[in-house]
Amino acid sequence: MPQTLATRLGVAALLFAAASLAFARDSDNAPSAARLSSAPAPGLLAAGKILVDVWGIPHIYADNEHDLFFLQGFNAARDRLWQIDLWRKRGLGLLARDFGPAYVEQDRSLRQFLYRGDMNAEWASYGPKAKSYAEAFVAGINAYVADVQGGRRALPIEFRIAGTMPDAWKAEDVVRVRSHGLTRNVASEVKRSLVACAAGLEADRFRVKLEPAWTTKIPEGLDPCSIPKGVLAAYDLATRPVAFARAEERKAMLQHDPDRYLTEADQQRDTIGSNNWVVAPSRTATGRAILANDPHREHSVPSLRYIVGLNAPGISVIGAGEPALPGISIGHNGTIAFGLTIFNVDQEDLYVYQLNPADPNQYRYCDGWEQMRIVHESIEVKGESARDVELKFTRHGPVIHVDAANKRAFAIRSVWFEPGTSAYFGSSDYMTAKDWNGFVTAMKRWGAPSENQVYADVKGNIGWIPGAKTPRRVNYDGLMPVPGDGRYEWQGFVQNDELPRVYRPEQGFFATANQMNLPSDYPVTERKVGFEWSDPARWQRIVEVLQSKPKMTLADAMDLQNDTTSMLARRLVKLLGPIQSDDANAKKGLGLLKDWDARDDADSAAGAIYEVWISNHLGSALLKAVAPKAADLIASEASSISPIVAYLEAPDAALGADPKAARDRILSESLGRAVAEVSEKLGADTTMWRWGRLHVAKFDHALMPLADKATAAQMSVGPLSFGGAANVPRAATYRRSDYHLTAGASFRMVLDVGNWDASRAVNTPGQSGDPFSGHYRDLAPLWATGQYVPLLYSRAAVEAAAAEVISLTPR
Repeated sequence: MPQTLATRLGVAALLFAAASLAFARDSDNAPSAARLSSAPAPGLLAAGKILVDVWGIPHIYADNEHDLFFLQGFNAARDRLWQIDLWRKRGLGLLARDFGPAYVEQDRSLRQFLYRGDMNAEWASYGPKAKSYAEAFVAGINAYVADVQGGRRALPIEFRIAGTMPDAWKAEDVVRVRSHGLTRNVASEVKRSLVACAAGLEADRFRVKLEPAWTTKIPEGLDPCSIPKGVLAAYDLATRPVAFARAEERKAMLQHDPDRYLTEADQQRDTIGSNNWVVAPSRTATGRAILANDPHREHSVPSLRYIVGLNAPGISVIGAGEPALPGISIGHNGTIAFGLTIFNVDQEDLYVYQLNPADPNQYRYCDGWEQMRIVHESIEVKGESARDVELKFTRHGPVIHVDAANKRAFAIRSVWFEPGTSAYFGSSDYMTAKDWNGFVTAMKRWGAPSENQVYADVKGNIGWIPGAKTPRRVNYDGLMPVPGDGRYEWQGFVQNDELPRVYRPEQGFFATANQMNLPSDYPVTERKVGFEWSDPARWQRIVEVLQSKPKMTLADAMDLQNDTTSMLARRLVKLLGPIQSDDANAKKGLGLLKDWDARDDADSAAGAIYEVWISNHLGSALLKAVAPKAADLIASEASSISPIVAYLEAPDAALGADPKAARDRILSESLGRAVAEVSEKLGADTTMWRWGRLHVAKFDHALMPLADKATAAQMSVGPLSFGGAANVPRAATYRRSDYHLTAGASFRMVLDVGNWDASRAVNTPGQSGDPFSGHYRDLAPLWATGQYVPLLYSRAAVEAAAAEVISLTPR
């Protein structure tokens, strides 16, 4: 472990981490002594318990369903109160009330994307128990919040730093918030329009490959040059995390940078996703199915995910969810197991309107002018009078930008405005299914995010089923903005029954990694699900390993989740084979890469060269040669390098009379520049080059800029040396500027289906949101080194591993 980490963690935390390492992989032994506490909880119907194991995972036991979800909410507040309170305030547009006038515009943007429809239809969309789960969960949160507000429990340090207090919740708050979810592809529509305007639509092939094979066109009535680069400023504010800065820096912090935003949106196509796979008993060493899942999102502290066990008569589940939601979305219930990845459905469109010159609140629709719906709301502002804001909506959605000079307005239509699309809340239905048919029935109601669900059960059955609210576009493909005059409308939705699925696959396994996985005979023209998928490299490597393992073990599955083999690197290294160079840097790079095993390990010198090369040198060099007018628009991010690699494998006349010679020159010269950069950062001695010296994980709490120096240090975790990259199974996306991690597997899980206590998982950097808790950072060293902790299920195993027992009684 690096000395910098040792210093930051402190001796006690290091001892705890060392003890935790002893339990990783194979040992279920744990201390039997547990810290005991008890407290009243107004709203409980009967006594309940929370057993927190030595890894910070709570296992909740209740006598009835209401109390179970009450205690889940109570426990979420106990461990993550600042995080869930901020989640709610952000989602509802209540930031300025707590944090001041700099956040007014973000509040305004957030309120544009709230669900404002029929709440009866909303609750019904998730299944028969969704509302009762949410009501009990919120009651539990509110019981804890009331104790904090009344001084009976300590105010968490984050509120003291920010100078705020937690709020009480309403059940509808859980589902009305939409803007934290994942949809796509409005940012790509804008980027494609900018590329088309600058260099022609053909140039967009270097940005993203359309799959299944598809040729898009500019929609009739659209001028791509009419799309402003900053058209998505409000959407950006509505979907970004809350950031904090000292007063003098807040305005700059909240400014919209369209170039950065659109680049990051392109990057997310390959970084915000997941891996999952399921293996049938016939292909495992135990004769039981294995299910593995590692969802990829932006790294944060506290972690996006929270592991919890929930136990009451009729329900017993364990796994991960988001702390502000009842239930779990990834895990098992003792009979079936489930895990998800993004299935890249296009769930949003940008509409362009002609405004009435005589009335800017009217837009052209069919043969007349249609009135916008105008909503007036008041935004409370800390230290100032409330601000009245005006929100405008067309029939398609919120108006996010007005180009007054050209009499145009722009609005977004999203599935967020349809009932049943609160992110992940549909898992409250499927998590209690008992067989494939029950799981499929629940997935028919799934709305958002669009997901691949893999399934396994104790009888040895495995399967895959995607779920999504999928717009049915008949006369357009959703790849560019469209006029909002009535020519381009959604014709209802593709039903989940119309999406593909697999049950008991012949090959004995099934894997997804956000790649295009529609069958070759799928009626794409009729059902335009989506055309922008992640590069298949992660999936290709996963399948390669699964095929090579006739009897997979849990250890094999854990190793595969941490596999650093780059399929894209294999392809690029093959192109380097015949190339020679007299340039010293290029020669050095060629020498290291030609013998490389294409593994982005933390101790790999070649891995450092490769990632620096594809991040900051190769793509830009090619684009300047083949599409110079679009070179500044198409990001050459390592995560989106796939179209560049594909073109280099089959260069055409865009590179001149001798495309292959020009290609080789670009490869050699850009590689030389990458080596020069690595030399500058890591020194001239190649024996000291390590990818992990550049590629480090550091988790900084958003509130650190407001904390004093000592507390800010306590709120940070890392740095940790890390292998992997965006397009390998051990997904680990990084910034181009410094190669520090930004996104990847925040949670990993490998399930032994039927022998549940043998299952393994790891969260990062820890389960707790309290910077002074031992569970704030204890899992980060395990996660960084590919280690796991037991995901215990049986009551006996949980009791043996309990470090804390919290008894709650009705007040």
